[in-house]
Amino acid sequence: MEFHYPTGRKYVARPQKEKKADSPNKEIIYSNRGMTLEEDLNETNQYYLANGLAVIHKKPTPVQIVHVDYAKRSTAVIKEAYFRQASTTDYNGISNGRYIDFEAKETKNPTSFPLKNFHVHQIEHMKNVINQNGIAFVIIRFSTSEEIFLLEGEYLFRYWDCMENGGRKSITKEELATYGHSIEIGWAPRIDYLKVIRNLYSF
Repeated sequence: MEFHYPTGRKYVARPQKEKKADSPNKEIIYSNRGMTLEEDLNETNQYYLANGLAVIHKKPTPVQIVHVDYAKRSTAVIKEAYFRQASTTDYNGISNGRYIDFEAKETKNPTSFPLKNFHVHQIEHMKNVINQNGIAFVIIRFSTSEEIFLLEGEYLFRYWDCMENGGRKSITKEELATYGHSIEIGWAPRIDYLKVIRNLYSF
């Protein structure tokens, strides 16, 4: 079955890396297990749910089916489909009566985060959430250094509006460290963004 991105580019699954056997004298480090940001956040949200802290889930990526093989009436097989562009953000849910909505992004750029990784509709959605007294933010991971930052929507909008008016098209890591909130990778939960949000909004 073929999947395509909204741009028409064919989706190719990333090959699984072969696991290398650990040498008997090598110290095992659990703080970085090579997980993607999405995997870490999903594991974090499972921890929140299991411990009664929050109910937050990743929104499913909408798929448009374009070709189905009806070999048998009871066994239809999807042969081709496209990933449609999501209309909002990655995650949403509730904690202690507060609505939470956020986007999660990763970059291989070691010094800055390109704003082109956001879409206009995502920015507008987060603005609408904040206008309704909800909590909206972005979590950004620099994959080369494993640094993670939480940036509140209000600050993201300033950089976005600056870009829209012909300004810089990225947020530097230094700016994220200054105006955002660094989150250390932990064990349980992996990325404790809820701790940051609760401190910011006092709930």
